[in-house]
Amino acid sequence: MTHTIHVDVVSAEEQIFSGEAEFVILPGIMGELGVYPRHTPLLTQIKPGALRVKLPGQDQEELVFVQGGFLEVQPNRVTVLADTAIRARDLDEVKALEAKKAAEEAMVNKHSKESIASAEAELAIAMAQLEAIRKMRHRA
Repeated sequence: MTHTIHVDVVSAEEQIFSGEAEFVILPGIMGELGVYPRHTPLLTQIKPGALRVKLPGQDQEELVFVQGGFLEVQPNRVTVLADTAIRARDLDEVKALEAKKAAEEAMVNKHSKESIASAEAELAIAMAQLEAIRKMRHRA
């Protein structure tokens, strides 16, 4: 019998995923986190990147791009409260490339610490989206 953990991925707009999983891998602030059934309770912040859910009995993982938020882990449940969550298949590579270019240009043209920090955050998000798209293509 395969041990599973219940996973909920929600954003302010909608519930993106709800179901059983063998494990979940997501981008934590200090690096990637892997969560398996019966994991020690945990509450942490997550950063922009690809969240991977290994579905029971399937080779493919469900990929979701998260734009930061929080992760709560209980022994039998994982809850991801994302600022924004988009299924990887719904990501738009052209828009992500445009956002990356705009953020890079903004970093060059800005002079205040606040505007540079904002441009760096936008660049990190665009780069994380492009990485999620790359992972999705690599798995296909």
